[in-house]
Amino acid sequence: MTPGQTSITRRLRFSTDVKLRRRFMVIDEDVAANIRAGLLLEVLDKLAEDTALRFARTGSPDVRVVTAAMDDLKVYGAPDIKRDIVLRARVNYVGNTSMEIGVRLEHPAPEPVHLGSCFFTMVARLVEDGKERSMTLPALHLVSAMDKRRASRAEQRRKQRRQAEMLPDPSAEEYAMLRRLHDEFDRNPTAALRARDLVTEGWERTYPEHENVPQKIFGGFVAHRAYMYAHLCAERLADHRAMLVASDRIDFYQPVRMGDKLHFVSRITFSGQTSLTVETQITRISRDRSMTALSNTCVFTFVNVDPL
Repeated sequence: MTPGQTSITRRLRFSTDVKLRRRFMVIDEDVAANIRAGLLLEVLDKLAEDTALRFARTGSPDVRVVTAAMDDLKVYGAPDIKRDIVLRARVNYVGNTSMEIGVRLEHPAPEPVHLGSCFFTMVARLVEDGKERSMTLPALHLVSAMDKRRASRAEQRRKQRRQAEMLPDPSAEEYAMLRRLHDEFDRNPTAALRARDLVTEGWERTYPEHENVPQKIFGGFVAHRAYMYAHLCAERLADHRAMLVASDRIDFYQPVRMGDKLHFVSRITFSGQTSLTVETQITRISRDRSMTALSNTCVFTFVNVDPL
């Protein structure tokens, strides 16, 4: 298959479907960008899964796909809840057992607006004799120059992620910056907020309605809840509206299973003039309490915008 043959397009018909529009609204008021970003993450993850599954099943009809990561979510325009949103997904790159799915979000013609884009890493899995293993994927045929550019960019993103996982020790300049910040705080401790106080946490339990592949929970559900807790955390510092502008990375380290308890802890890790970054870590506790492990880390960037 070529990348073009893997494409799937879906349309959220907010302009005509009143119930759908209301379900995605943040508040029942006429404000800008009035759309639930967390719920949209669920839709994006499901579309990426469907796209990956259709391609992977050309190699085996019994294959399953799971989300390994969501990368480089960027918001380029404010969505209008009264206009349709078109989601376009395709396979950009195929490795041995994993693939990258690119998704573009836009308002359609006659006044097209590029709203954002993101990339999902999906892994193909097979169950044989009761045991699960990774499946080697069929080749993706890159025909056009655009297909080759997209695949090259995907490979570059993979390299950058591997490099980011090998962070060097803090430099002398970074130590000096921390020293300066500590000195400023010691001189005027009431002028700043402590990072340890800018934390929110909560618990969720998984149920059969959240199931994706047998006994495992839909990654979009986890991403949705992670965003929700991150947004609540951002509002501890943002004094107007905390609007999502990017998500650098959502990692899925291990599957969440039906009946698990999930502990979400969100922390503000950076604040600029108008923006802030929140990291959310998710710990899963198995139903029989025999296992406690980190299942996900998520990084969201918000901007503090005016009330309207």
